[in-house]
Amino acid sequence: MLRPPPSWLPPLGGPKLTARERALAAWRGQDVAPLEKAREASARPVNELLPKVLGQLRMDRRRAEAEIVRVWNHMIDPVLAAHAQPTGLHKGTLFVTVDHSAWLDEIVRYRRKEILGRLQHSFGRELVTRISFRLG
Repeated sequence: MLRPPPSWLPPLGGPKLTARERALAAWRGQDVAPLEKAREASARPVNELLPKVLGQLRMDRRRAEAEIVRVWNHMIDPVLAAHAQPTGLHKGTLFVTVDHSAWLDEIVRYRRKEILGRLQHSFGRELVTRISFRLG
């Protein structure tokens, strides 16, 4: 014969069951071991959680993108940097938005290899493998 589920269950995270509550639960035939286990503190040290949280937020990638923008403004000719700005990095491809088609043509024809070489020298070949210029 099946018993109906208990009508009241204590909330998770509260204080531990008292001796009276445990005795009543045993008298009623309820198993409170899973409840007590769920109420135990599940605290973990910050140094264990922080790498996982930062990994989920992709902070290392965002920091690399911010560093690319900073280096771009100091490494590239200021006239060129005024017309072309990096807008994203995805799977090793740096996306750069250029504000005018004439500047896009000049950069793609004459300065692409120079810019790529400087970025790879600063950040390594594995971070920036290609550059894609777009008109925007």
